[in-house]
Amino acid sequence: MSVLVASDLDRTLIYSAAALGLDMPDAEAPRLLCVEVYQGRPLSYLTETAAGLLAELARTSVFVPTTTRTVEQYRRVRLPGPAPRFAICANGGQLLVDGEPDPDWHTRVRTTLAAACAPLDEVRAHLRATADPAWLLKERAAEDLFAYLVVERELLPESYVKELAQWAAPRGWTVSLQGRKIYAVPEPLTKSAAVAEVTSRTGADEVLAAGDSLLDADLLLAADRAWRPGHGELADAGWTAPQLTVVEEKGVVAGESIVRALGERASVAGARAGARAGGEVIRAVSRGRD
Repeated sequence: MSVLVASDLDRTLIYSAAALGLDMPDAEAPRLLCVEVYQGRPLSYLTETAAGLLAELARTSVFVPTTTRTVEQYRRVRLPGPAPRFAICANGGQLLVDGEPDPDWHTRVRTTLAAACAPLDEVRAHLRATADPAWLLKERAAEDLFAYLVVERELLPESYVKELAQWAAPRGWTVSLQGRKIYAVPEPLTKSAAVAEVTSRTGADEVLAAGDSLLDADLLLAADRAWRPGHGELADAGWTAPQLTVVEEKGVVAGESIVRALGERASVAGARAGARAGGEVIRAVSRGRD
Protein backbone atom coordinates (compact mmCIF):
# COMPACT_ATOMS: atom_id res chain seq x y z
CA MET A 1 0.00 0.00 0.00
CA SER A 2 1.23 3.49 -0.82
CA VAL A 3 0.20 6.69 0.96
CA LEU A 4 -0.33 9.85 -1.07
CA VAL A 5 0.17 13.14 0.78
CA ALA A 6 -1.30 16.18 -0.99
CA SER A 7 -0.53 19.44 0.76
CA ASP A 8 -1.08 23.08 0.02
CA LEU A 9 2.08 25.18 0.25
CA ASP A 10 1.60 28.83 1.19
CA ARG A 11 0.43 29.36 4.77
CA THR A 12 0.16 25.59 5.21
CA LEU A 13 3.72 24.29 4.81
CA ILE A 14 5.70 27.41 3.85
CA TYR A 15 5.35 30.98 5.08
CA SER A 16 6.35 34.47 4.01
CA ALA A 17 7.93 36.76 6.60
CA ALA A 18 4.57 38.48 7.09
CA ALA A 19 2.82 35.17 7.78
CA LEU A 20 5.37 33.58 10.14
CA GLY A 21 3.40 34.49 13.26
CA LEU A 22 6.39 34.40 15.57
CA ASP A 23 4.70 35.79 18.67
CA MET A 24 7.11 34.18 21.14
CA PRO A 25 10.21 35.94 22.58
CA ASP A 26 12.94 36.27 19.97
CA ALA A 27 15.27 33.98 21.92
CA GLU A 28 12.64 31.21 21.74
CA ALA A 29 11.80 31.55 18.03
CA PRO A 30 12.47 28.43 15.92
CA ARG A 31 15.34 28.29 13.46
CA LEU A 32 14.07 28.90 9.94
CA LEU A 33 15.06 27.55 6.54
CA CYS A 34 14.47 29.69 3.44
CA VAL A 35 12.92 27.64 0.63
CA GLU A 36 12.09 30.39 -1.87
CA VAL A 37 13.95 33.37 -3.28
CA TYR A 38 12.21 36.00 -5.43
CA GLN A 39 14.02 38.80 -7.22
CA GLY A 40 17.14 38.06 -5.24
CA ARG A 41 15.44 38.22 -1.84
CA PRO A 42 14.33 35.46 0.57
CA LEU A 43 10.58 35.03 0.42
CA SER A 44 9.27 31.78 2.00
CA TYR A 45 10.33 29.74 4.99
CA LEU A 46 9.65 26.72 7.14
CA THR A 47 11.22 25.71 10.41
CA GLU A 48 14.36 23.59 10.28
CA THR A 49 12.51 20.88 12.19
CA ALA A 50 9.70 20.94 9.62
CA ALA A 51 12.31 20.69 6.86
CA GLY A 52 13.68 17.48 8.30
CA LEU A 53 10.22 16.02 8.79
CA LEU A 54 9.20 16.97 5.25
CA ALA A 55 12.30 15.40 3.73
CA GLU A 56 11.49 12.13 5.51
CA LEU A 57 7.84 12.33 4.46
CA ALA A 58 8.87 12.79 0.83
CA ARG A 59 11.01 9.66 1.05
CA THR A 60 8.35 7.45 2.63
CA SER A 61 5.18 8.51 0.77
CA VAL A 62 3.96 9.89 -2.55
CA PHE A 63 4.31 13.56 -1.60
CA VAL A 64 2.41 15.88 -3.95
CA PRO A 65 2.73 19.66 -3.49
CA THR A 66 -0.76 20.97 -4.30
CA THR A 67 -0.91 24.70 -4.84
CA THR A 68 -2.76 27.60 -6.44
CA ARG A 69 0.60 28.94 -7.60
CA THR A 70 1.39 29.00 -11.30
CA VAL A 71 4.03 26.62 -12.60
CA GLU A 72 6.55 29.46 -12.71
CA GLN A 73 5.81 30.46 -9.12
CA TYR A 74 5.99 26.85 -7.93
CA ARG A 75 9.38 26.31 -9.56
CA ARG A 76 10.88 29.00 -7.32
CA VAL A 77 10.23 26.81 -4.26
CA ARG A 78 13.00 24.42 -3.21
CA LEU A 79 11.49 21.98 -0.75
CA PRO A 80 13.75 19.69 1.28
CA GLY A 81 13.95 16.02 0.34
CA PRO A 82 13.76 14.31 -3.04
CA ALA A 83 12.05 16.18 -5.87
CA PRO A 84 8.37 15.21 -6.02
CA ARG A 85 7.42 12.99 -8.97
CA PHE A 86 4.06 14.79 -9.16
CA ALA A 87 3.03 18.34 -8.34
CA ILE A 88 -0.26 20.14 -8.81
CA CYS A 89 -0.28 23.84 -9.75
CA ALA A 90 -2.86 26.46 -10.75
CA ASN A 91 -5.40 24.98 -8.32
CA GLY A 92 -5.51 21.74 -10.29
CA GLY A 93 -5.18 23.21 -13.77
CA GLN A 94 -1.61 22.00 -14.23
CA LEU A 95 -0.32 18.54 -13.34
CA LEU A 96 3.46 18.33 -13.31
CA VAL A 97 5.12 14.97 -13.90
CA ASP A 98 8.85 14.98 -13.19
CA GLY A 99 8.71 18.75 -13.25
CA GLU A 100 6.95 19.18 -16.60
CA PRO A 101 3.25 19.97 -17.27
CA ASP A 102 1.12 17.10 -18.55
CA PRO A 103 -0.52 18.48 -21.73
CA ASP A 104 -3.31 15.90 -21.80
CA TRP A 105 -4.44 16.81 -18.28
CA HIS A 106 -4.35 20.52 -19.09
CA THR A 107 -6.48 19.96 -22.21
CA ARG A 108 -9.04 17.99 -20.20
CA VAL A 109 -9.27 20.79 -17.64
CA ARG A 110 -9.74 23.52 -20.24
CA THR A 111 -12.45 21.51 -21.99
CA THR A 112 -14.34 21.11 -18.72
CA LEU A 113 -14.10 24.81 -17.89
CA ALA A 114 -15.24 25.92 -21.33
CA ALA A 115 -18.40 23.84 -20.99
CA ALA A 116 -19.27 24.79 -17.40
CA CYS A 117 -18.22 28.37 -16.64
CA ALA A 118 -18.34 31.95 -17.85
CA PRO A 119 -15.16 32.83 -19.75
CA LEU A 120 -12.12 34.24 -18.00
CA ASP A 121 -12.28 37.48 -20.01
CA GLU A 122 -15.73 38.25 -18.61
CA VAL A 123 -14.53 37.74 -15.05
CA ARG A 124 -11.41 39.84 -15.54
CA ALA A 125 -13.47 42.65 -17.06
CA HIS A 126 -15.71 42.63 -13.98
CA LEU A 127 -12.72 42.68 -11.64
CA ARG A 128 -11.22 45.67 -13.44
CA ALA A 129 -14.54 47.50 -13.41
CA THR A 130 -15.23 46.99 -9.69
CA ALA A 131 -11.76 47.20 -8.13
CA ASP A 132 -10.93 50.58 -6.65
CA PRO A 133 -7.47 51.96 -7.52
CA ALA A 134 -7.30 53.18 -3.92
CA TRP A 135 -6.72 49.60 -2.73
CA LEU A 136 -5.87 47.67 -5.92
CA LEU A 137 -2.18 46.93 -6.46
CA LYS A 138 -2.30 44.39 -9.32
CA GLU A 139 -4.77 42.44 -11.47
CA ARG A 140 -3.49 39.22 -12.98
CA ALA A 141 -4.51 36.02 -14.77
CA ALA A 142 -2.85 32.72 -13.89
CA GLU A 143 -2.16 30.13 -16.60
CA ASP A 144 -5.17 31.59 -18.52
CA LEU A 145 -7.34 29.65 -16.07
CA PHE A 146 -8.29 32.02 -13.24
CA ALA A 147 -7.76 35.59 -12.09
CA TYR A 148 -6.65 37.34 -8.93
CA LEU A 149 -6.22 40.79 -7.45
CA VAL A 150 -3.40 41.91 -5.19
CA VAL A 151 -4.81 44.45 -2.74
CA GLU A 152 -4.06 46.61 0.26
CA ARG A 153 -5.96 44.65 2.89
CA GLU A 154 -6.25 47.60 5.26
CA LEU A 155 -8.11 49.62 2.60
CA LEU A 156 -10.23 46.80 1.16
CA PRO A 157 -13.96 47.29 1.94
CA GLU A 158 -15.38 44.42 3.98
CA SER A 159 -18.26 44.02 1.53
CA TYR A 160 -16.20 43.66 -1.64
CA VAL A 161 -15.34 39.96 -1.44
CA LYS A 162 -18.90 39.02 -0.49
CA GLU A 163 -20.38 41.04 -3.36
CA LEU A 164 -17.85 39.59 -5.80
CA ALA A 165 -18.73 36.05 -4.68
CA GLN A 166 -22.44 36.75 -5.20
CA TRP A 167 -21.74 37.98 -8.73
CA ALA A 168 -19.42 35.06 -9.55
CA ALA A 169 -21.52 32.14 -8.27
CA PRO A 170 -24.21 32.17 -11.01
CA ARG A 171 -21.41 32.21 -13.56
CA GLY A 172 -19.78 29.07 -12.18
CA TRP A 173 -16.93 30.82 -10.36
CA THR A 174 -15.86 30.92 -6.72
CA VAL A 175 -14.00 33.60 -4.75
CA SER A 176 -11.33 33.29 -2.05
CA LEU A 177 -9.42 35.89 -0.03
CA GLN A 178 -5.91 34.79 0.97
CA GLY A 179 -3.58 37.32 2.50
CA ARG A 180 -3.34 40.19 0.03
CA LYS A 181 -4.85 38.22 -2.86
CA ILE A 182 -8.46 37.88 -3.96
CA TYR A 183 -8.85 34.82 -6.19
CA ALA A 184 -11.63 34.26 -8.71
CA VAL A 185 -11.52 30.59 -9.72
CA PRO A 186 -13.85 28.44 -11.86
CA GLU A 187 -15.77 26.02 -9.64
CA PRO A 188 -14.70 22.87 -11.58
CA LEU A 189 -11.03 23.89 -11.27
CA THR A 190 -10.20 21.96 -8.11
CA LYS A 191 -7.21 20.48 -6.39
CA SER A 192 -9.20 17.36 -5.53
CA ALA A 193 -9.76 16.47 -9.20
CA ALA A 194 -6.04 16.62 -9.91
CA VAL A 195 -5.24 14.62 -6.76
CA ALA A 196 -7.73 11.96 -7.87
CA GLU A 197 -5.82 11.71 -11.14
CA VAL A 198 -2.50 11.24 -9.33
CA THR A 199 -4.11 8.70 -6.99
CA SER A 200 -5.27 6.72 -10.02
CA ARG A 201 -1.84 6.82 -11.63
CA THR A 202 0.04 5.78 -8.48
CA GLY A 203 -2.48 3.29 -7.11
CA ALA A 204 -2.28 4.91 -3.68
CA ASP A 205 -4.53 3.31 -1.08
CA GLU A 206 -4.77 6.23 1.34
CA VAL A 207 -4.81 9.98 0.70
CA LEU A 208 -3.74 12.50 3.34
CA ALA A 209 -4.21 16.24 2.78
CA ALA A 210 -3.57 19.62 4.36
CA GLY A 211 -4.62 23.17 3.55
CA ASP A 212 -5.74 26.46 5.04
CA SER A 213 -8.02 28.24 2.54
CA LEU A 214 -11.46 27.83 1.01
CA LEU A 215 -9.74 26.69 -2.19
CA ASP A 216 -8.42 23.72 -0.16
CA ALA A 217 -11.82 22.64 1.19
CA ASP A 218 -12.57 20.21 -1.65
CA LEU A 219 -9.12 18.66 -1.25
CA LEU A 220 -9.60 18.13 2.48
CA LEU A 221 -13.07 16.65 1.98
CA ALA A 222 -11.80 14.19 -0.64
CA ALA A 223 -8.95 12.89 1.56
CA ASP A 224 -9.13 9.95 3.93
CA ARG A 225 -7.51 12.10 6.63
CA ALA A 226 -6.94 15.86 6.56
CA TRP A 227 -5.40 18.68 8.60
CA ARG A 228 -5.71 22.46 8.69
CA PRO A 229 -3.90 25.09 10.77
CA GLY A 230 -5.41 27.42 13.35
CA HIS A 231 -5.19 30.36 10.92
CA GLY A 232 -6.54 31.10 7.45
CA GLU A 233 -9.93 31.25 5.74
CA LEU A 234 -11.06 27.84 6.96
CA ALA A 235 -10.16 28.69 10.55
CA ASP A 236 -11.92 32.05 10.31
CA ALA A 237 -15.04 30.28 9.07
CA GLY A 238 -14.83 27.55 11.72
CA TRP A 239 -14.80 25.01 8.89
CA THR A 240 -14.63 21.36 9.87
CA ALA A 241 -15.30 17.86 8.53
CA PRO A 242 -15.42 14.34 10.02
CA GLN A 243 -11.97 13.39 8.74
CA LEU A 244 -10.39 16.75 9.62
CA THR A 245 -7.94 17.43 12.44
CA VAL A 246 -7.45 21.06 13.43
CA VAL A 247 -3.92 22.05 14.39
CA GLU A 248 -4.35 24.72 17.03
CA GLU A 249 -1.04 26.47 16.35
CA LYS A 250 -0.82 29.41 13.97
CA GLY A 251 1.90 30.57 11.63
CA VAL A 252 5.04 28.68 10.75
CA VAL A 253 4.89 26.50 13.88
CA ALA A 254 1.51 25.23 12.62
CA GLY A 255 3.26 24.12 9.45
CA GLU A 256 5.69 22.11 11.54
CA SER A 257 2.84 20.46 13.45
CA ILE A 258 1.06 19.58 10.21
CA VAL A 259 4.14 17.96 8.66
CA ARG A 260 4.69 15.98 11.85
CA ALA A 261 1.08 14.75 11.86
CA LEU A 262 1.24 13.80 8.18
CA GLY A 263 4.45 11.87 8.74
CA GLU A 264 3.10 10.02 11.76
CA ARG A 265 -0.06 9.00 9.91
CA ALA A 266 1.89 7.93 6.82
CA SER A 267 4.16 5.79 9.02
CA VAL A 268 1.19 4.10 10.68
CA ALA A 269 -0.41 3.37 7.31
CA GLY A 270 2.87 2.03 5.95
CA ALA A 271 3.40 -0.23 8.95
CA ARG A 272 -0.11 -1.65 8.63
CA ALA A 273 0.44 -2.28 4.95
CA GLY A 274 3.73 -4.04 5.68
CA ALA A 275 2.07 -6.24 8.28
CA ARG A 276 -0.69 -7.18 5.86
CA ALA A 277 1.81 -7.90 3.12
CA GLY A 278 3.83 -10.10 5.48
CA GLY A 279 0.70 -11.98 6.45
CA GLU A 280 -0.17 -12.59 2.83
CA VAL A 281 3.32 -13.95 2.14
CA ILE A 282 3.07 -16.33 5.09
CA ARG A 283 -0.34 -17.55 3.95
CA ALA A 284 0.93 -18.04 0.42
CA VAL A 285 3.90 -20.09 1.67
CA SER A 286 1.59 -22.15 3.86
CA ARG A 287 -0.70 -22.88 0.92
CA GLY A 288 2.32 -23.93 -1.14
CA ARG A 289 3.36 -26.41 1.56
CA ASP A 290 -0.14 -27.81 1.75
